Amino acid sequence: MESEPHSPLSREISGRIEVVIGNGGLAKVVARSNGGVAEVYLHGAHVAHFQRGDEAPLLFLSRQSRFEKGKAIRGGIPVIFPWFGARDGSPMHGTARIREWDFLGGTFKNGIVRLHFKLPSASESFPPYAVDYVVEVSDKLKLELTVLNRGAQPFQFESCLHTYFLVAEIDSVDVRGLEGLGYQDKMDSFAHKIDPDPLLRIDRETDRVYFDTTGTIEIIDKEFARIIRIEKTGSASTVLWNPWTDKSAKMEDFGADEFRHMVCVESGNVGQNQVTLVSGESNKMTVQLSIG
Repeated sequence: MESEPHSPLSREISGRIEVVIGNGGLAKVVARSNGGVAEVYLHGAHVAHFQRGDEAPLLFLSRQSRFEKGKAIRGGIPVIFPWFGARDGSPMHGTARIREWDFLGGTFKNGIVRLHFKLPSASESFPPYAVDYVVEVSDKLKLELTVLNRGAQPFQFESCLHTYFLVAEIDSVDVRGLEGLGYQDKMDSFAHKIDPDPLLRIDRETDRVYFDTTGTIEIIDKEFARIIRIEKTGSASTVLWNPWTDKSAKMEDFGADEFRHMVCVESGNVGQNQVTLVSGESNKMTVQLSIG
């Protein structure tokens, strides 16, 4: 029988949870469950890797990614908070993905590793809030992002788990689960449209936000012979993104041909689905990623 930690949370558990130095000298947590291995950088609480055995990794990570303080990691699962997109004079997609999070420790039980991260207290320029992030590693990857309003006034925010999935070849990938849903198309002057297709094939730059969608999304990868399932609760938005050729060539932290091997299907609450919390109220978003 596997040994259990002596306390509710342990910073390291031999053979299961280890804190090491990763790329760019940044600290990361390596978690080894009975079903899979994950790596989470404290910089951004950024899940950079998940893999089951000898299978292809679940997540895409750019060869050109920066691992620097103040810079977002390109690939994996950036945590987007407290806003999504651009904001004048402020970092793109909020500050959470470029801040150092606290690692409170983890547990190992029934073959599953759970890691607990916390965003350090916000500056006085923001309403007071608490953000906790739990990463559960088994043969699946489960993510729980909880935001608590500790202030006296309502707090409004956007959040998103900006997940980059590794695919063998984008030309042989279909996305299923978006049929009949309304979305905003950034590539067409933010026009509002309805997706008519049961299977969506990406063949150009794609940047869409689907609203009021809570169902399961699947990525069907014919060459890898696998289906990635994205199941979620507490999330009403789904973002679909691939930079394609022209944008890839302009991105300093992304290889010019890497768009062929990734697709972002992001779970969150953005735009018209942003969340408002009254004093003392919390919101939990849970995303489970599995491979079939």
